[in-house]
Amino acid sequence: MSDKKEALFSKKNLKLVKDPLDDNNPITVQVLGICSALAITVQLKPAVVMALSTFFVMCTANVVVSLMRNMIPSRIRIIIQLVVIATLVILVDQTLKAFVYDVSKELSVFVGLIITNCIIMGRLEAFALANNPWKSFMDGFGNSLGYALPLIVVAFFRELLGAGTLFGYPVIEKLGLYELGYENNGMMILPPMALVTCGVYIWIQRMRNKKLIEEN
Repeated sequence: MSDKKEALFSKKNLKLVKDPLDDNNPITVQVLGICSALAITVQLKPAVVMALSTFFVMCTANVVVSLMRNMIPSRIRIIIQLVVIATLVILVDQTLKAFVYDVSKELSVFVGLIITNCIIMGRLEAFALANNPWKSFMDGFGNSLGYALPLIVVAFFRELLGAGTLFGYPVIEKLGLYELGYENNGMMILPPMALVTCGVYIWIQRMRNKKLIEEN
């Protein structure tokens, strides 16, 4: 049993999870899927829901495509991958509409755009088609976390500094900072500040990661 656990959670497999969080982050290093990082990060709630949606789609799609990899004709592999992703996205979209309709309206077309997310398509093409289901799951797990981390960090600071809230809860007001003269920075909720905040995140990441500095 211990040997099996070591095989499942070996250093090589765990590296599939760790690398996308920093050294090979899909948003900040590969600059993929950055549109949603800029478009839905005004508030933390839709950013978290988008991250969870992408997490489900990416992990599941990776496993499904990996299971089918020996049956998929090379000529139509992209079409099959799109069908798998589209089916999962429809499930996510209908679930959001059923249980969190307000967030579904906020996310609007961006849930549907998961179908063409470069990160998901890239992992299916580059990894799931060539590896077993467990490794594909680990790869999807790591890349979805790598996608979620910048998304949530950017949304955290934009909502907190722009509206003084987190998940709609009045944090700045409860801390009594308004009485001390603090004012919300209205610029943080404007679209350009998504790019600036994401840029600051990338700068901090590259400053603390020597590997990324050496690559540049």
